[in-house]
Amino acid sequence: MSEQKKAAPETRVRARALGVAPGIFSPGAHNGITDVDGVRVGHSTLIAGDSVRTGVTAILPHGGNLFRERVPAAIHVANGFGKLLGSTQVNELGELESPVLITCTLCVWRVADALVGWMLEQPGMEDVRSINPVVGETNDGRLNAIRTRPVGEKEVRAALAQATSGPVAEGSVGAGTGTVAFGWKGGTGTSSRVLPAKLGGFTVGVLVQSNFGGVLQVMGAPVGKALGRYAFQKDVEERGDGSIMIVVATDAPLGHRNLRRLAERATLGLGRTGSSMSNGSGDYVIAFSTAAPVRRPFGTERLPGETLGNDAMSPLFQAVVEATEEAIYNSLFMATTVRGNGQKVDAIPLSRVREVLRHHGVGQSEAP
Repeated sequence: MSEQKKAAPETRVRARALGVAPGIFSPGAHNGITDVDGVRVGHSTLIAGDSVRTGVTAILPHGGNLFRERVPAAIHVANGFGKLLGSTQVNELGELESPVLITCTLCVWRVADALVGWMLEQPGMEDVRSINPVVGETNDGRLNAIRTRPVGEKEVRAALAQATSGPVAEGSVGAGTGTVAFGWKGGTGTSSRVLPAKLGGFTVGVLVQSNFGGVLQVMGAPVGKALGRYAFQKDVEERGDGSIMIVVATDAPLGHRNLRRLAERATLGLGRTGSSMSNGSGDYVIAFSTAAPVRRPFGTERLPGETLGNDAMSPLFQAVVEATEEAIYNSLFMATTVRGNGQKVDAIPLSRVREVLRHHGVGQSEAP
């Protein structure tokens, strides 16, 4: 009798294929951060031997020279247990002058060095003597031989070169290759929301690198408890530690102050998924505006353009909460099981997620 064939890996799908569509606003065409006009995303995934499982993800706010044509930006530190290079200058000056790169913890400085080298080579940068590279991280040391610091110039240049404005690859790719979230395989996820014309018609896009813990819930359904995997289970060693990087882009003409407020609201979407932002979790949000009228030419003495007032912010707040929540679900549902560094982390079983959602009356539990 022949040996029984192994079951095929479960097909990975985005949250909406399960009927999980948080909130009231509609997503953009790609339901991703690249729905914000001009934003491009590139990944470089590094898998080597049986121990290296990591990568880098690049987010570019527009197609020009970011150093010469800066964008308003802000960084919100929800819990500062992490390494976010360049954050102080962004918040001091209220602007971003480099692409945003995210990677593994011990690769931050190598990635930043490679990013600076790439930027110095760009046209118009011949006399530049100072650059503020923005590089964030989460710790993928469970699946990745992180002490080898494997991400370097080759991977950074590949991510930048491959950055496109189309659909964004999700799950176990780029900076999310070796991450873990809620005890399951985490990864890269993205989502977007488009406001109705009466509310400005602006787009808000979010990209996350999920690597944190907590008690997973999906639109209120207690998925983590139902699947028997959650922080503080039986009061053992799992404390829900980890980290998340959240990158928010919008085409709404916002200045630094209201971008900071927008970044703060993204953590409400994080909380909806079941995170408590534990002591060992580095939780950061980088927000920027791509609106052409508010871009800042290098060396300008007067800030151009008009920005939205406070009373116009509430719809954008709602949009960023919804998009952040869905981006996190996408990072989990699209992630695949990964083995590396002597460890195995399973992808969350979507068939069981469907059962839990059906039991709690959430979404559509049928297979897509």
